[in-house]
Amino acid sequence: MPEWLQAGLWGLLAGSALLIGAVAGFFARVPRKVIASIMAFGAGLLLSAVSFDLVAEAYEQAGLLPTALGAAVGALAYTVANILLARRGARHRKRSGDVQPSEQEQPGSGTAIAVGALLDGVPESVVIGAGLLAGGPVSLVTVVAVFLSNVPEGLSSAAGMRRAGRSRRYVFLLWAAIALVSGAAALAGYALLGGAPPAVLATITALAAGAILAMITDTMVPEAFEDAHSWSA
Repeated sequence: MPEWLQAGLWGLLAGSALLIGAVAGFFARVPRKVIASIMAFGAGLLLSAVSFDLVAEAYEQAGLLPTALGAAVGALAYTVANILLARRGARHRKRSGDVQPSEQEQPGSGTAIAVGALLDGVPESVVIGAGLLAGGPVSLVTVVAVFLSNVPEGLSSAAGMRRAGRSRRYVFLLWAAIALVSGAAALAGYALLGGAPPAVLATITALAAGAILAMITDTMVPEAFEDAHSWSA
């Protein structure tokens, strides 16, 4: 199987967990404390992947300065984009409670939530695809961490969307589309970065790590802490 196709399929696999979580969150009445605990578990997995897989790999390839700068730029870019989306109604897109605005309360919030969900998932998928460029197998640590963390993301967000009055069609089409985009982003990460010098690959990896770290602290940790409190640690 061509490696570009492998990259896309691994990204699709990781992204499919969002749809699995969304189905569970929409149909099952999972207690909020349980959702928060699962979200904390997912955040911990991603923190471990960022620290021990992505940042460590970037540092080994390019050293301290490109890794630090890449992570800082990635976190800043995500934060700026997230602020813009938050002003349009996407601030609580991963929250399971009654804080997501409905379309009647804030027109356009559904679109903002969809774009925000894409913003959250693309960096993870890109590093999955770029990880194959080293010539070895895909990083199963990253794939497993992204997959397992995506389940509570989809679960919590879909539960919040249901409470905000969004339709079953909207919720499932949204997460199915994001799963497909995750596969496409992983494929693009492989195709567009093929032949890039190790320093460039390391910088892209660090950029994605910074964006993922910002996403964890801004969207996952608040949901976990709101209901699980100290147990989120």
